[in-house]
Amino acid sequence: MSNLAIANLTKRKVPDLPFAKYLEKVLGQKYELSLVFCGPALTHKLNIERRHKDKVSNVLSFPLSKNSGEIFIKLPATDFPVAQLFIHALLHLKGLTHGSKMETEERKYLALFDINGKSQHHRRVRHRDSLDQARRLRT
Repeated sequence: MSNLAIANLTKRKVPDLPFAKYLEKVLGQKYELSLVFCGPALTHKLNIERRHKDKVSNVLSFPLSKNSGEIFIKLPATDFPVAQLFIHALLHLKGLTHGSKMETEERKYLALFDINGKSQHHRRVRHRDSLDQARRLRT
């Protein structure tokens, strides 16, 4: 069974989600994860210190070893459901980077867990795919 530690550094209520179930399905039963809910100041500080980016993020993930990592989710999360942010971060810990493979995996898990996460990026991808299909039909 995976080891999940959750800390809430905010005064906001943490969503009641099956985080351990998501973790085990995406990263396996032996993965150790620290999940921290925090405010924008901490994600900004972590972005500067660890990623050298001067911005606030909704979610950050940092691998600590092959079988352990940490995720920071900003509350309140903006634009995306917390479950979608968590799945996205798990996929980063799995080693995926932004791109079509990650988008496919994210959609797979969102469907598996019945999470209605629809980002602007995914809408753009579907729109682009529709345009490509229309072009193929015309030729």
